[in-house]
Amino acid sequence: MSSVPRRARAARRRTLPIVLCCLTALLAGCTVGPSQRPPVAVRGGDMPTLPPVSTPVPAAPDELPVPEPQNSSIDFADCTDDTLAELGTAAPAGRTLRIECGEIGVATDPTQPGLGRTRLGVIRAGAADAPDDRPPLLVLGDSDTDPSARHAARLATQVSPEVLEQYQLVGLDRRGAGTDTLDCAPPMARSAVVDADPAATGEAALTALLERSRAIVQDCYLLLSGAVSSYRTANSAADVERVRAELRVGRLSAIGVGDGAAALATWAGAHPQAVGRLVLDGPPDPGQDVPELTEARAAAAESTFDAFATACTAAGGCPLGDDPRAAVAALLDLLRTQPLASADGRRLTAGATVTALLAGLAEPQGWSGLAAALAQAGAGSPDGLLAVLAPVTGRDGRFDAALATSCNDSRRRLTPPEVGELADRWRTDHPLFGATLAQRLLACGPWPALSAAPPPGQAIDAPPILVIGTAHDPRASLAGAKRAAETLFTARFLGWQGAGTGAYPRTPCVTAVVDGVLVAGRAPQNGTLCPP
Repeated sequence: MSSVPRRARAARRRTLPIVLCCLTALLAGCTVGPSQRPPVAVRGGDMPTLPPVSTPVPAAPDELPVPEPQNSSIDFADCTDDTLAELGTAAPAGRTLRIECGEIGVATDPTQPGLGRTRLGVIRAGAADAPDDRPPLLVLGDSDTDPSARHAARLATQVSPEVLEQYQLVGLDRRGAGTDTLDCAPPMARSAVVDADPAATGEAALTALLERSRAIVQDCYLLLSGAVSSYRTANSAADVERVRAELRVGRLSAIGVGDGAAALATWAGAHPQAVGRLVLDGPPDPGQDVPELTEARAAAAESTFDAFATACTAAGGCPLGDDPRAAVAALLDLLRTQPLASADGRRLTAGATVTALLAGLAEPQGWSGLAAALAQAGAGSPDGLLAVLAPVTGRDGRFDAALATSCNDSRRRLTPPEVGELADRWRTDHPLFGATLAQRLLACGPWPALSAAPPPGQAIDAPPILVIGTAHDPRASLAGAKRAAETLFTARFLGWQGAGTGAYPRTPCVTAVVDGVLVAGRAPQNGTLCPP
């Protein structure tokens, strides 16, 4: 990993000084299995013109467009070994992958042409013997999880062989992630937000937190200048259209997770005739803003913790005992007054523990490790939870980009008294996560509020779009995903009674439905339900 500071690396990537930049019947009986940046070549030259979109409408309402071969203008360089080593993941036996890294240039802010261009990382992952023109499947991740390029590379080790026989996965990093990592918050101010005592809901404590948040906004504005508002979901939608141009396909197939799914929905609404086979996995409710959206997330996180606790106790020998919720609540009470220090000087506070929990709950495959880390903290060792927290707040962490995206996507700004009232109520309604998530609303308080964006289009002319909602997703509620589906004219909704951020490809039932869309080109019935 480079020793160059993150700010310097990010600044070098600016091209102008001011820019940084199952089926209800058929699948009901399906069985359930277990849940489950390397050097980049910079492309020069002019940006390609957008290819024409395909205009024919599928012959039947359940049929989907045939994936188109790509003729990519992106300069890719092989990075297989480095990427798999960084992921710590090997391809399944009998599967040999080729992973290539590159970059594309995008407008820093499509609404402000004078801000120039920003570079975003791209990964192309597929079978080692895949031809270069194999159709692309774009992967767009959530801003508060791994960068999309890493997500695509990992997904290539998990999807069915049939998917890799038909596609090359193309991961496009979100703004502020991967090669464009955003690092603008003063470390002490960032720590103040993360470490905030969940029980400190009085006006004085919240006013002090607001001032710490103001320091973040001031430093980010100084570093980014006019580009501070460019980190938002609407711009990620514009990036999708740019990568379609780079791949030179008329219709683009894609899968998005979380607010990456929201970006794809926005893109589909603006460019319905450019939509190929589209899967939106866990999008948030597009009609909600803060604080309603934040409370929905708090409720979803509580539900996910209950699923985590049930899984821990059901497996036997749960390190958190018979009542994991009580064990974690006791740990948080202890850490409020007695933070734990690691050998390198880092501190584990109650607020940091809640942040680590939110991160760890997103991936059920890591739940046994999360339970062990919580138990270790209860015994006096913070190292396990600090390791869970590192991808969020550590070197190359995603905290700044996720904060910028969240603040730019929201229109409301709340005062300390308003947040205090919410925190007190949410501590009762959502005892583990409510107060912390209420406090995080103050982090956006000093952030410049953008004018209301037009509502996403209904994508009336798009082929059927699969929308997935997960019962226990700490980032988005099942009800919110269902409402997202209701806003899209051709949506088919799949509900999964499982847990984690991103349902695909966690179980055979979900995989069968999604592969039916991506590989067979046939949309499922609306209202399909998959068991855990």
